[in-house]
Amino acid sequence: MNKRERLQMTVTGESADRIPVALWRHFPGDDQRAADLARSHVMWMQQYDWDFLVVMPAKHYMVTDYGLFTEWTGNIWGHRSVIKSPVERTLHWTDLRVMDGRRGQFGKQSQCIPLIQSELPSDTPILHVIYSPLTQARQLAGNDLLLRSLRTQPDRLRTGLNTLTETTLRFIETLRRDTQIDGILYVTDCASYTFMSEAEYAQFGLPFDDKVLDAIAPNWWLNIIALQGAVPMLHLFAGMPVQALNWASVEARPTLDRAQFDFKGAFCAGLGENQHLLFGTPTTVRDAAMQAFDTMNRRRLILSAGHEIAITTPHSNTQAVRDAVERTIRL
Repeated sequence: MNKRERLQMTVTGESADRIPVALWRHFPGDDQRAADLARSHVMWMQQYDWDFLVVMPAKHYMVTDYGLFTEWTGNIWGHRSVIKSPVERTLHWTDLRVMDGRRGQFGKQSQCIPLIQSELPSDTPILHVIYSPLTQARQLAGNDLLLRSLRTQPDRLRTGLNTLTETTLRFIETLRRDTQIDGILYVTDCASYTFMSEAEYAQFGLPFDDKVLDAIAPNWWLNIIALQGAVPMLHLFAGMPVQALNWASVEARPTLDRAQFDFKGAFCAGLGENQHLLFGTPTTVRDAAMQAFDTMNRRRLILSAGHEIAITTPHSNTQAVRDAVERTIRL
């Protein structure tokens, strides 16, 4: 059974030959040049043979060309630190202008993907990370200014969100036209009850999410929504046109055994990026994987962490994730 068959059977609830598995991470330093970033992803895939590859540029790649300056300061998750942002007051939301989805950082990514594909088997499923417009706004403004804008100057924020959405749609069109990816990993870090209310997300998150997800290409067969935050609003995304939901099912809520909402796809979850992968051992990783398999009755599960793993994650723990699914192979 090939990777696509395995994933498609898992999404529809059928019993595949084994549980599919994937982890993803940033590559700081290598994320500044398309060729370096491509090579890092190729080596990542060749070393662990994941069931799909998530292409992870620098975290702020979608907002850099608005005038955001960042630098690498040693963050273990591979995130660059913001030095200067173009959004420092609520009025600055109205200064943002729509970017060309083929140039700058976006052009770098459309160059990177073919380089990756040229080095991997042609049937390797490849996803590209896309940050939601509200997540991009948070990257530009930070927590305090974003929430203050949302609550005191909502029209200005909506103007900025419309700009960010239009640029995102242009980049998705570039991916559709110029690459042969199989889907996107759509990341939102604002749809969490610990960050904002459900009513606020319904106004400033969901309408823009809908526009982006409606632009998914018909031939993109594996699309995943990744919800970050301590208490994600999973139920808001149950009806979205995606094949899987990803969240921190170990280190956030709900846990995998309590994820009770109507979703027809697969759960991409089961492992703690801190508890198991960063600070655990191969034994704790394997035990956690087996618990996830049993919780989901070995169906509708893609074994993964709650978000990107730390760049300091031990190789032995990462390998233990890959080894764990081999135990589920049907004889």
